Amino acid sequence: MLKYNPQPPYPLRDPPDGLDVHPVDQTFPANRLLVLGLQHVLVMYAGAVAVPLIIGRALHLPPEQVAFLVSADLFACGLATLIQTLGLPGIGVRLPVMMGVTFASVAPILAMVASRSAAGASQTDTLSEIYGSVIVAGIVGLAAAPFIGRLTRLFPPVVTGTVILVIGGSLLHVGFDWAAGGAPSSPEYGSVMHLGVSGLVLAVILILSRFGRGFMAQVAVLAGIVAGAVVAAMLGKMNFGLVAQANWVGFVEPFRFGFPKFDLVSSATMSLVMLVIMIESLGMFYALGRMVDSRVTREDVVRGFRADALGTIIGGVFNTFPYTSFSQNVGLVGVTNIRSRYVCVAAGCILLTLSFSPKLAALVEAVPVYVLGGAGLVMFGMVMATGVRILAGAELSTKRNNVIIVSVSASIGMIPVMAPMFFRNAPMALSPLLGSGIVLATIAAVLLNLFFNGVQPNPDADGDD
Repeated sequence: MLKYNPQPPYPLRDPPDGLDVHPVDQTFPANRLLVLGLQHVLVMYAGAVAVPLIIGRALHLPPEQVAFLVSADLFACGLATLIQTLGLPGIGVRLPVMMGVTFASVAPILAMVASRSAAGASQTDTLSEIYGSVIVAGIVGLAAAPFIGRLTRLFPPVVTGTVILVIGGSLLHVGFDWAAGGAPSSPEYGSVMHLGVSGLVLAVILILSRFGRGFMAQVAVLAGIVAGAVVAAMLGKMNFGLVAQANWVGFVEPFRFGFPKFDLVSSATMSLVMLVIMIESLGMFYALGRMVDSRVTREDVVRGFRADALGTIIGGVFNTFPYTSFSQNVGLVGVTNIRSRYVCVAAGCILLTLSFSPKLAALVEAVPVYVLGGAGLVMFGMVMATGVRILAGAELSTKRNNVIIVSVSASIGMIPVMAPMFFRNAPMALSPLLGSGIVLATIAAVLLNLFFNGVQPNPDADGDD
């Protein structure tokens, strides 16, 4: 019997007919939560640690400090996930959301690194300025959340479906790169071995999804990843050297690189990134709401924005970067049909545990990225399918203008994916905006919908004034 532990002061969701509790608020035995949470961690781990690795290497930090950045990131990921899923008064969307460092912050941070290095600043001073800008961005996000939350009326199904479709399409190229082995510049990119292991993972997921029953069907993605990792280990392609060298216990102290420094330009740039994050999160919240059959109101969206902002402040304090809701885990919810937010609570606890145990974190990191490739194709395709399902209710067959909105907005949203050099001569300050297909598609869809249809009732958001 599934049980529910209420999280005051929030009201309970209205459960569907025949159930005592809404599936989002259901929980499971601890051992089952552990396995389901681990599945979420494995899916998001590569993306979660990528940003600190990129920034650490750009600053030419020694290996032990780069490892610390990874641990700090896992700690903030776990804490931000708990805040978003469990909720605090006025904070947290309380849906099955995993939080991670946003890639929208990479370009402006690398620009800060380059400018500060050219000026002769030390690594510590550069990091202190970066973390100061991250903290300011989080504070700006907290202040802006109610105002951006009022934009929910601009997201009827034709807009929401288009944005979610582009989210899935933007993620697919990540899945393709995973399956091929990582960076296209690698000489082994697309090797037969990489594609074969990815295909094996995909096959295991499909077989368990078709023939598995109960729990086995729910952990199909995890089973596929484990099968792929075992094969990679048998082929000698998993490197356990870092696992042997890593310490069993480590701690993440705040302000490791000194007290943050606040620069106006850097803070303004990172605040723009924060606004981009919130626009992306808006589409993800609606996507999740559709997947788990839970109406996402304006108040829910504002609480989710505040969790993104608070997670970003935590990131600045604990030596990491801006946080957002991870879209690849939205696809996992769709694949498994496990809608409980407590699964992501368990995943958050696992991330905290990994942050305190560098050896366990190194073990998870040893899983090759191409093992995740087969899983990525299923999950990211599921996000696209959700967008298609929402668009099916947007009257495309009877409203020609809606077809134009979808086609033009989706095309604009795919520019950063299909033609990454398209905006190469644009100002660097606009890179967080022009580099995100999700944001481009969102802006285009909203403006085109206003042009063709005006402001219409939004069934997802109306009624919560």
